[in-house]
Amino acid sequence: MLEIKNLHVKLEEEDKAILKGVDLTVEAGKVHAIMGPNGSGKSTLSYVLSGRDGYEVTDGSATLEGEDVLGLEPEERAAAGLFLAFQYPVEIPGVGNMTFLRSAVNAQRKARGQEEMSSSDFLKEIRAKAKDLQIGQEMLKRPVNVGFSGGEKKRNEILQMAMLEPRLCILDETDSGLDVDAMKLVAEGVNALRSPDRGFLVITHYQRLLDHIVPDVVHIMSNGRIVKTGGPELAREVEANGYADFKETV
Repeated sequence: MLEIKNLHVKLEEEDKAILKGVDLTVEAGKVHAIMGPNGSGKSTLSYVLSGRDGYEVTDGSATLEGEDVLGLEPEERAAAGLFLAFQYPVEIPGVGNMTFLRSAVNAQRKARGQEEMSSSDFLKEIRAKAKDLQIGQEMLKRPVNVGFSGGEKKRNEILQMAMLEPRLCILDETDSGLDVDAMKLVAEGVNALRSPDRGFLVITHYQRLLDHIVPDVVHIMSNGRIVKTGGPELAREVEANGYADFKETV
């Protein structure tokens, strides 16, 4: 599904290399987790895949189901089925949550040559999905993320993901700032979206999230490269011993 080969990326303004030859394959139906210390390049990888400005790809490739995603605009990547859940979801004052979500859903449907979702169908679907995430009607009517707690913002992003039904979901430290109850709720929302034709790339510092979103594969990133790959037990090894051993392998 996602195929990354020898990806090198630098910051445009500082001419500083961040990713130094990343190789990664995420298969449909699988959850891959990337762990690593601060500055290892985890979030940069998610930014580059989603099309954030400020980064320059100097070598390598990234394809989603055979299509070169690095050559697409951010909205084209979204229409192709790529979704990024931010570490710090942005607020959009003046734009209602329901209006935002319906616009996003129909924009993607239009880009894929599908008919727009009617108001009644949209309301029926969003209310059902919101109920599963314990998102009340009042929260749906508020401006996007304005005045939301950390947990509400993350649940709102999982709702967006559920409505857009992407092929590849990238979660960039989605457990950041969440208490245990909020993290469990978010994890339940993610697990409900696991399917044979959808892949996940979960980026996190800590093993605790992976107790709830159990990955098929765990990668350790250090100094801009993936330095070790294993199963869920690798995350527990990091939790017990830290990243020192992996830094030494770079």
